[in-house]
Amino acid sequence: MSEENPVESPGPAPSPGRTAEGPSAAPAPAPIPAPAPSTAPAPAPSAAPAPAPPPSAAPAPFGAPSSPPHPLPPTPAAIAAALRDRIARGVLKAGDRIPTQAELSQEFGVERGRVRQALQALRAEGLLSHSTKGVPPRVAQPGHDGERAGGGTPEPRPTLVALGPRLVRAFAAPEVRIDALCLTAESLIPAVSEAVIGVHSGSLRPESVDVRILLPSRSIDLAFPVAASGEPVEAAAVHRRWLEMRDSQVRVLSRTLTGLRQSHGTKVSVAFRTVPFTPPVKLYVLNGSEALFAYYLVRRTDENGEDVPEMIDTWGPRAQLFPYDVTHGPRDEVFVAQSARWFEGLWQTISEELKLDG
Repeated sequence: MSEENPVESPGPAPSPGRTAEGPSAAPAPAPIPAPAPSTAPAPAPSAAPAPAPPPSAAPAPFGAPSSPPHPLPPTPAAIAAALRDRIARGVLKAGDRIPTQAELSQEFGVERGRVRQALQALRAEGLLSHSTKGVPPRVAQPGHDGERAGGGTPEPRPTLVALGPRLVRAFAAPEVRIDALCLTAESLIPAVSEAVIGVHSGSLRPESVDVRILLPSRSIDLAFPVAASGEPVEAAAVHRRWLEMRDSQVRVLSRTLTGLRQSHGTKVSVAFRTVPFTPPVKLYVLNGSEALFAYYLVRRTDENGEDVPEMIDTWGPRAQLFPYDVTHGPRDEVFVAQSARWFEGLWQTISEELKLDG
């Protein structure tokens, strides 16, 4: 007999003179005579019942949006990335005028202010020529107006300004690969957020994102940041502060990137490892075709709040990023290749898995 959904079979039918209640049964009662027919007129038929209202839609599950979410308007960085891609693919060639701000505003569904910021970023990179009021700029020739140096490489700019647009540009590729060596992820978080916003707005559609980040080990004595006094108690407080910042930034960055799996089905891989030294420079290698390099400028600072002692430290967001692109000539091509090999050597040999507290 099957164990799934057992069905009880009915018992045998009672034999004549027996009922299902027991072995014997009382005599059947006499039949009740039918009532005499009534002479009262039959009641008028009642109105037909109103049709039942159509069933309402099932309520949405708790936490589900009542209507499809509206896509976010593209950021200036995402608009710049779209125009940059058109220039790279030859849709907009050197000397061509780009669409007017009004046309771009209508195309991307944003206010003109965002379009102006995007165009300013492209001018800063030397991709657009300067323009007069009311006249759209043209796509610049390589080395136009001296805005580029080193055989076509854009001039260095602060990390906080330059890294975001570069990552947005990298996220325009179907397969994104980012390798980074830095003291903390402080500059990476806002830059990655710019690119992720572009994905949410629909202007960027990477199929996969692979990120590898090298950070200093927690077990070493850092060269910086350190307490200026050298006192053990203050030194421990400074190191603890740095470690808390490092681990918090790792969590935020990991959560920001891995969220693309659920929201867009993007294949995402994020890995963090540590190196046994304090990086005197920061390096970002983007898609194997671009390298961004900056020196950490060490300084003494006492503007750290009441609970933080005077320190010898550096502020990464202000470090000037020197960009190198394989399309800008042999010099840049060699630098990018050597940077990628240097990072790969650190990752494969002396790095260790990063472990977080808690």
